[in-house]
Amino acid sequence: MSDLRERLRIPPERVEEINQFLLDPENELVNEFLKIVEKYGGPDEINRKAAQARDLNNLKRRLKEIDSPYLVDLQWLEEQRDKGAFVSLDNYRKKILGEQGKAQSFNKKNAVTLEISALQFFPWLISEARHAIEHEELMPDRYIRVRNMKEQVNDQGDTLAVAAAMQIIGASYVETLDTKGTDGSNIHLGGPETITGYFGGVGQPNDHPLKWVDEFLYYYTEYGIRQVLNINAGTVLLGYMLHKLGIDNEFKISVYMGNDNPFSVLWTLAGAKLFSRDDGTTSLAGLNFSNSVNNDTILVSHKVRKVLGFEDKVRFEHHITETWKSIVIQPYNRRQELVEIAKSVPNISAKHEGGDEDVERTREHPSDILDYFRSKEEILEQGLMEAMEQNYLDKHEAVNKTARALIAEGIDVVCARNLHQ
Repeated sequence: MSDLRERLRIPPERVEEINQFLLDPENELVNEFLKIVEKYGGPDEINRKAAQARDLNNLKRRLKEIDSPYLVDLQWLEEQRDKGAFVSLDNYRKKILGEQGKAQSFNKKNAVTLEISALQFFPWLISEARHAIEHEELMPDRYIRVRNMKEQVNDQGDTLAVAAAMQIIGASYVETLDTKGTDGSNIHLGGPETITGYFGGVGQPNDHPLKWVDEFLYYYTEYGIRQVLNINAGTVLLGYMLHKLGIDNEFKISVYMGNDNPFSVLWTLAGAKLFSRDDGTTSLAGLNFSNSVNNDTILVSHKVRKVLGFEDKVRFEHHITETWKSIVIQPYNRRQELVEIAKSVPNISAKHEGGDEDVERTREHPSDILDYFRSKEEILEQGLMEAMEQNYLDKHEAVNKTARALIAEGIDVVCARNLHQ
């Protein structure tokens, strides 16, 4: 076997061939990519613009300039944070474990990040915050958004308000760019009636990876959005390359990418390693497993992640719940598996995309992944906004059920950092 293993060695000259290809002045692929970067002023200017756009005072100023009603909500959120209206993590633990909860030694090294998806509309965050205060619950540390970018930008400053709120509560968030499979990039595919056509690719063909870069750099420099969803091998590569150039971008790989076994994880992380900076950092902030993975998959994938030096840099994001309709066979709940794997694998994010079964079954309009692709106009016309907000709050409830289950087993959780100290 040792002789066979040696055959897997990658000779330095193979790596050099790749370098020669990337650095070739006649390389059309790289040239087109670099043109887009230069259009925005180069890495240093791009990072400067992004930092300025992300500045909380600038975000508030822009909301004030467009007379956004969301500015008042942000002020309320800051006030609640500053006066300690949200339950502290210590008191949350005590509610679960009693007096011994505060003194108990928690596994902080393997603390699980609480994640919710999808935060489609800024007002939902405020409703969630009010609910969390009233019921002494935790707000997640990580929020995923899949709303159409152009629509949200034109919706009373929704994009600005979310960006500001994430800084106020101390959480990370991910946006989903419009250059994705449902944007018409594949002219042969439509809605669910052509869904099998997506099996050959989610839909970033031809020149769309370059359009993805252009769109990202626009929102990065205009709104300070650092982290976006990534669904395609081509845009994953370009995300690595942007960071290698010196741009401080980040992305998380979507469940739609299909990382469903340790070998696919190895391939994804090998790319991250090849394009990592000298300090070992990568733009890959999170890797969403396919729903089909089991705990053995996660454990072996973690060993790969650790050997490559990404244990504290690349978060493993795992669906604990899914929307009730249109994505998985129900019931789907991985909470108990999470509690077990979190005892031995650090840096896991518990993603909640749906409510628990006992809740979803009672809803006249249960959560549905297809709702993510509805326009706000369509949602309002069909009278679904209140029901969809309730779906979101059901996910919040699922987040807290997971938090309680982890804490009961002595595993710490990561929640909105500025709210629950």
